[in-house]
Amino acid sequence: MTQVPPSTSSTQELPPTPSTGPTTPPAPPFLPPSGPPPSYATRRPRRSGFAALVLTGALLVGGGAGVGGAALYDALSDDAVPASGPGAPLQVADNGDRPAADGSVESVAATVLPSVVALEVSAPGGSGGGSGVVIDSDGTILTNDHVVTLGGAIPADQARITAAFSDGTRTSAKVIGTDPLTDTALVKVDGVEDLTPVTIGKSGNLDVGEQVVAIGSPFGLDATVTSGIVSALDRPVEVGRDQQGNVTAYPAIQTDAAINPGNSGGPLVNMDGQLVGINASIRSTGSAFGSEAGSIGLGFAIPIDEVLPIIEQIRAGEAPTHARLGIQVSDAAGQAGSSDPSVRGARIERIDDDSAAADAGLRDGDVIIAIGDHRIDDTEALIATVRSYRPGDTVEVTYVRGGEEGTTELELGSDG
Repeated sequence: MTQVPPSTSSTQELPPTPSTGPTTPPAPPFLPPSGPPPSYATRRPRRSGFAALVLTGALLVGGGAGVGGAALYDALSDDAVPASGPGAPLQVADNGDRPAADGSVESVAATVLPSVVALEVSAPGGSGGGSGVVIDSDGTILTNDHVVTLGGAIPADQARITAAFSDGTRTSAKVIGTDPLTDTALVKVDGVEDLTPVTIGKSGNLDVGEQVVAIGSPFGLDATVTSGIVSALDRPVEVGRDQQGNVTAYPAIQTDAAINPGNSGGPLVNMDGQLVGINASIRSTGSAFGSEAGSIGLGFAIPIDEVLPIIEQIRAGEAPTHARLGIQVSDAAGQAGSSDPSVRGARIERIDDDSAAADAGLRDGDVIIAIGDHRIDDTEALIATVRSYRPGDTVEVTYVRGGEEGTTELELGSDG
């Protein structure tokens, strides 16, 4: 299906121009800073002589114990270091390296880190980096489209990619397919053995407040582990649009696990170490100095359930397809001339002939306020929600017409 070009009212795939309020940019590929590396304090040399003296004394005391040990202590007592006080050696508690408890962040990190990959991307005129996760033993790595295209600056097939694994292995990788509308991409490496694919879980099983772990390469710091909770589910997030007006949006998993530039494409996992999301974007306050702001506890991941069909299409060499209603819409809240300015939703401006919306009896002027159980407050929410379905799925649409609420069922069309 051809996307409807932008007009004075936006299409279902193309909401109106964003307001000047806060934006939710994708966590961009990491761009290494210029200038000399930061300096670090020089570590002072160890006091090896003192350490040897203390060790020698300890051996002497230990050797004398049980064989005139008390007499030996008395003989040396004038010069001995007291057991306590300012001159006594510090006591060290050594509990050993205990095994990680099941369900702990430590256990999750040990399980997932071998599957996480740092991606270095370069092309004429630019370079950057991001993260990825191994999804099969054939060397397929899942990441973001904006990682392999340097934020849309280059075509994916021009990217030169190096994959760095947790064991230190480095090898080249090539893009095998992308889907800009869901910010998804697959790259593949050859000649690397004993890969550890991540276990894919169900994002639909997540609950608000559930603990999660994010792993990636923020600011180029490979194999960084952060943890937090699921702050919200089905958060409509729009992160960009192309020159044809096609919108990148998804119903995101919101988390307060620290996500920064370079985390893009890395896994968000549950406490069983299962992949439930792809870290993709952050809410940023910006910076007075023009640099990318860091984490403020508002990170967003693409739910794995929504993009798994896209991933399978790319792996099979097919062009990804997406569900669509076949309408042009605009934000309804406060719209001049609306019969009820208090109604929030997506107002239908035009319906394509023979579209899913036309077949279901929807009309120009109807305001869509819900798709299934998902509330629709604006066009961004409508796009993100429809993207969570597949072509051919049957959904219930709730709308307002002339002040009266109604519902209809329709079978979603396809842009394929």
